[in-house]
Parts: sequence; structure tokens; C-alpha cells
Amino acid sequence: MCRLCDPKRPQLPCPTRRDFLTVAAVGGAAATMGISSTGSVRAQAAAASTLPEGLGTPGRRVLIKGGAVLSVDDAVGNFPVGDVLIDGKTIIEVGANIDAPDAVQIDASGKIVMPGFIDTHHHQFETALRSQLANAILVNDGRPANATNYYETMLQGFSLVYRPEDVYINELFGGIAQLDAGVTTVMDVSQIHHSPEHSDAAIEGLRDAGRRGVFGYFEGWGDRAKYPQDAARIKQQYFSSDDQLTTMIMGGEIYLPGYEEAWKIGRELGLPIALHVVGTFGMQPTFDELGAAGMFGEDNIFIHMTGMSDDGWKYASDAGAHVSLSVPIEMHMRHGTPPIQRAIDLGMEMSLSTDVECTMTADFFTQMRSLVTLQRMFANEKALSGQEYPELMTAMQAIRQATMGGAKGLKLDRKIGSLTPGKEADIILLDAEAINVAPLNNVPGAVVTLMERTNVDTVMVAGEVKKWKGQLMGFDVERLRSELVSSRDYIFEAAKIERDLFA
Repeated sequence: MCRLCDPKRPQLPCPTRRDFLTVAAVGGAAATMGISSTGSVRAQAAAASTLPEGLGTPGRRVLIKGGAVLSVDDAVGNFPVGDVLIDGKTIIEVGANIDAPDAVQIDASGKIVMPGFIDTHHHQFETALRSQLANAILVNDGRPANATNYYETMLQGFSLVYRPEDVYINELFGGIAQLDAGVTTVMDVSQIHHSPEHSDAAIEGLRDAGRRGVFGYFEGWGDRAKYPQDAARIKQQYFSSDDQLTTMIMGGEIYLPGYEEAWKIGRELGLPIALHVVGTFGMQPTFDELGAAGMFGEDNIFIHMTGMSDDGWKYASDAGAHVSLSVPIEMHMRHGTPPIQRAIDLGMEMSLSTDVECTMTADFFTQMRSLVTLQRMFANEKALSGQEYPELMTAMQAIRQATMGGAKGLKLDRKIGSLTPGKEADIILLDAEAINVAPLNNVPGAVVTLMERTNVDTVMVAGEVKKWKGQLMGFDVERLRSELVSSRDYIFEAAKIERDLFA
């Protein structure tokens, strides 16, 4: 059961049912009772009919066989034609030709087999407002064209009218959309904690998407907001174990009054502390002061890191802090120049993040291409000017930031980020025979410079298939889309903002 299940109509299948292996039976039962199944349910039933026999049976191992295996683990290596053997949720072997006659076999010929992408910063509660702020910058600069801006329009406008049910469907739909695009892990920066009920809805939406999620407990507004004090209750109720798909991180925005309490509570609870670090908000002096006071640590995730001083960067680097970059958004919304080279030169751990879908797509192919092309643009400009220039970033380096970089940032690298025996099987199969990729000549190059979300053929999270042969499994997508549209209509009306499709 989920928040969208109707107790008055218990015979109606849940739109977030998880057992897609019986989706054909669910569709048949619905037809028998006179309930019309949606197109997405019928498509899933058709895809489910092609699943290998025995897949999902307890105790049966799974062998992904014959793909181009990109492990993102130098000790394991890569294989032009290779196999990955999974037992339950765990990868147990990666090699050129694994003999496992008892295993259920997934034919990966013509596919690239690699770790799922890891997004270290995504505001999923904004899903219903996709593209609404396509032309917006971060804060109002006084020009009439920028009166509609992210901070005032989104955070101080739209977000204030969200009900818990809006939070839930936005979180859920944003999660499954990224799952469909091969992003198997997200840190959801949910700045929507106007009440404990809003927090609960965000966690439930994150959980019901069925992928690996890190709940970022950030601020909210209004008389019923309990941030940051509600963190202890949330951790005890939802995150008492580390051995689960959803975990927790504390938000600690230093541009907001009272951030010291959030940092204190986060560290008392043993939670990593994440925050936006953007010079546009005038936070450089505070950032420097915290660094000088020794407040930074390996538990910090600094998002954007634009406009910071040399001292601030040194404090962050010396402390072993992590940097999450949202390159397309940073360029588009005037956060400042993405500090790619600065992080590289300091040897800092770096990951990629999608930020806000109200302005830019949340797929990771866009993130990787933006990272590579911008770094190379600056380096190439120096080369053309006769200056010393840094090493040009490669496609493989971009993939590392999109996988292991994110895993390290979220403190999940012991579990995910590479195809390493002993880690959990968060795996994607990418179609290398598709018209936009074939023929395959370079695996990392194909992933970064040619592919997009339609190339994501199969997705596994902790050994469970979530997408199969291009079909997202386990969700009534049409019904969920209808719920999202209803939420969108309410949000616009409550915020007293008129929808204009051609603004």
C-alpha cells in the first residue's frame, strides 16, 4: 500500500506495486473485474513476458552474460565481452567468461554493462514544475526579465503552498523518472519540510520509488516547521538501520539563521552534513570563518562551491570534504563558473548532480557531457593562447565522477559505485546497438558523447530488475502522471501564478 492506494476501491491495483513479475496476472485480474488497465500496465505485462524464467526466484543466482563490462574498478578491470554474477543483492564475480550453469541468465550481448549513475543533489519535490523556470536565474538582479527567479518564485513562492500529498507524488514521480534514466541512487535535497507530515511524505515518496535514496533533511517554512529538531525523530523512525536502500543526510545551509544548531544535531546523530555553497548568496565570509575554525570534515558535502576564496577551498580540501557539481545549472542560472579544475587541482573528491528540473533535465548523460566539454573548453582555450594547460578530461573520468564519485560523496562506496565483488548490484545495461550509437568503437566514449536516456535498456537496484528492455517496471505510470498533473494544477492555483505555456 502507498499514499495513492484507495481503501474504498481495494480491488484497484496499487500504482506503486513492486512485484512486476506478477504484473501480467495483475492486469488479467483487473480485466476480469472490469477494471481497465492503463497502457503502461499493458506494456509492462508485455515486457514481463520476456523475462528469463526463474528471475526473482529466491536462491537463484543471476548471470549477466556477454556484454561490454565497464566495472569502474581498476582492480577488477574491463571486459570487451564479459559477465557479472549476482547472488541475491550482491555481486559475487566479474570476469570474461563465468561458468554458472545454475544461474538465471540475462543476455547482455550488444549492451554496455556498468554501475548505475549516482546523483548527489536533486530537488525532487519540484518535479511537477518541470521547465517552469527554464529562463530563470538564481536570484533577482533587478532587471525586469529576472523578476521571475528561482529563489523568490520557487522557494518563496511555489514551495510554500505544497501539501504533504504534493510532496509525495513529486518525490515519487521524480524518482521513477530518474530510475528510468539509469540513475540508481539520489540524494534528495527536499527543502519542503513545512511540517512533520511534509517530511514523512518526502521519505515515503523517496522510498516508494524503489531505488537507493539518501534523504536530505533540509529546511522548511511556516509555523509547523520542525527543522532541524525533528531530525532525531526522523532518524529513529525511518533510518535506524544502515542496511537499507534509504539513508539520511542532514542539511545545514549557512545562509540561513540557526545553521549552527543543524550542524550540531547532524553531528550528534552521526549524519553527513550537506549544504549549498554559492557566492551569489554572500556566504563566502561565513564559509571562510567555519573553515578557519576547523568546522569542516570528511562528513561535509559542499554543493556547487562557486565564488569561494582560495582560503575556503584550502580549508575544504584539507578537511577531506566532498564537492557536488551541477554543471549545466551552474552555467545556466548564474551560480558562478563551475569550479571543475579547482577541485581537480586540489585532488578533491567530486561528483555530479542534477539540481532542479524546473530549469534543466535530470538525466546523467547531460551531466557528464557538460562536465567534459566545459573542462576541455577552458583547457583548450589556454592551449590555443600558448599557455600551460591542464590535462584534458576524458570520458572515463566523467563516468568515474558519475558513479564512484557520487558513491564516495554519499559515504556509500562500500556498497555501490562500481562492479566490484562484494558490492550490491546497482547495475545498468545500455543499448550499444541503437541507431544513435552503433557501431560500438569506444565504451566510455559511447556512454558520454553519444548516449541519452533512451539507451537505458535495463536497470537493477540491489539485484532487483526495475527496468527491462526499455520498459520501467512496477508502476502504473499513466495513473501517477495524472496524479502529478493534479498536483501541478493545485500548486499553480494556490500560489496564484498563471500557467503560460509560451512564457
